[in-house]
Amino acid sequence: MIPKPPFLKDLTPEREVAAFEELKPRLADVWDALMMRDEVPHTSVVVPSLTLDQSELTKIAGASFYEERLLFLLIRLRNPRARMVYVTSQPIHPIILEYYLQFLAGIPASHARSRLTLLCADDASPRSLTEKILERPRLIERIRAGIIDPSRAYLTVFNSTPHERKLAVLLGVPLNGCDPRLGDLGTKSGARKAIREAGVDVPYGFEDLRDAGDVAEVLAELRARRPEAGRAVLKLNDSFSGEGNALFSFPVSRSKGALRDALTRLEFSVPTETTEAYFEKYSRMGGVAEEFVEAPEKLSPSGQYRISPRGDVMAISTHDQILGGPSQQVFLGCRFPARDDYRIQIQEAGMRIGRVLAERGVVSRYGVDFLVHRREPSEDWKATALEINLRMGGTTHPYLALQFLTGGSLDPACGLYRSPSGQVKFYKATDNLYSERYRGLLPEDLVEILTLNKLHYSHGSESGVLFHLIGALSEFGKLGVTAIANSHEQADELYAHTLEVLDLETEYGR
Repeated sequence: MIPKPPFLKDLTPEREVAAFEELKPRLADVWDALMMRDEVPHTSVVVPSLTLDQSELTKIAGASFYEERLLFLLIRLRNPRARMVYVTSQPIHPIILEYYLQFLAGIPASHARSRLTLLCADDASPRSLTEKILERPRLIERIRAGIIDPSRAYLTVFNSTPHERKLAVLLGVPLNGCDPRLGDLGTKSGARKAIREAGVDVPYGFEDLRDAGDVAEVLAELRARRPEAGRAVLKLNDSFSGEGNALFSFPVSRSKGALRDALTRLEFSVPTETTEAYFEKYSRMGGVAEEFVEAPEKLSPSGQYRISPRGDVMAISTHDQILGGPSQQVFLGCRFPARDDYRIQIQEAGMRIGRVLAERGVVSRYGVDFLVHRREPSEDWKATALEINLRMGGTTHPYLALQFLTGGSLDPACGLYRSPSGQVKFYKATDNLYSERYRGLLPEDLVEILTLNKLHYSHGSESGVLFHLIGALSEFGKLGVTAIANSHEQADELYAHTLEVLDLETEYGR
């Protein structure tokens, strides 16, 4: 396919930004279709690129297969007049695609498949997918060919950077995501400012720090103002999943020398991290330092929300996050919905933050991570906002899985999700189901295992398991799972049963 203009070389920074601004109003024209409120023709271009710092990306085993997480967006093909162009770094295994299409209730899989265009860059390198696409003008032309009407199309991405802005302009479609020029609101420093402006509690601390010298200076001030503080947490501005966090323990001595020495003994979220490498990234990204909230009871929920092109803020979901790693700050999974006793509190706090973001011009998804804590069981939970994510996150695709399978919706009055039958739904999910014993399992093997052991989601019982990251299974022994049921207890039992089945089925020959 011969490429046609506009070409990457023709885009000056000024022309790119101007063209991007011209495309923005079109998103409002397709918003109702994007939200599945009507069944008008439109094209969704999905580029599930993790456009992140290269040093952060290489920490993720099987990172390119994370592009499969957005296959849950195939739900948009429930609209029989919708089309989708889905681009990946490597081809998607046919069985994986078949596995998802079979769940589109009410739509023949063949009909949905005829409206889906799959394209790939055939590039397994660890760079972001968007960068790979921008290097391939013929691939860009193939994406354009899959868009029937550019005025009724939009680009969906994992996170928005200048690379995604450039791709949107080359394709001639609006970006369903935050304008990259507003990206600072999603950094750890920018988030703290927006949270304070919204009147939501944030840990005492300091933002816009540049290097280890700044960190040492503010830690001394933090101790002076919070003499009872035993620990502080440092965060890289542009890290994700808690992997850019480091715990600092205040030394007994209050001297500057003792404090600087203690900075060489940080407790990192990633075991392979070193002090030297961490502060090199800190000097490059900047970051924050804040008091580590100590409380007898504390939990880590999050809220997910969406801002329309008109500035309307709506709640999507709440989750209790499952954390791990050496300092219990790495995101491993989640349970939906968040607990009854603080769910509405964090939902409303996140929407207040969203109204601040909307005033700045933010559009599409955002998430807020919270810490809820209390001194006594009889006390009400206090919600403290920790950070804002202006992108899809680890809780996005499990909720998409729930929508994909059930076709239900969230009741914002109570924060619960109801299927079309009225049944309240719950799930437990993870991206981090890993075992050396899973290595070598092919997609065909997984489908056989879940079929023989009746793990499939059943539309009759409205319960079952949906797997993702299936492409990473054979090489990395890694898998994602969402266990959906009619109560938290049932979801936990189904999740545990799934692990038991996988362990039993991979025991043979080991």
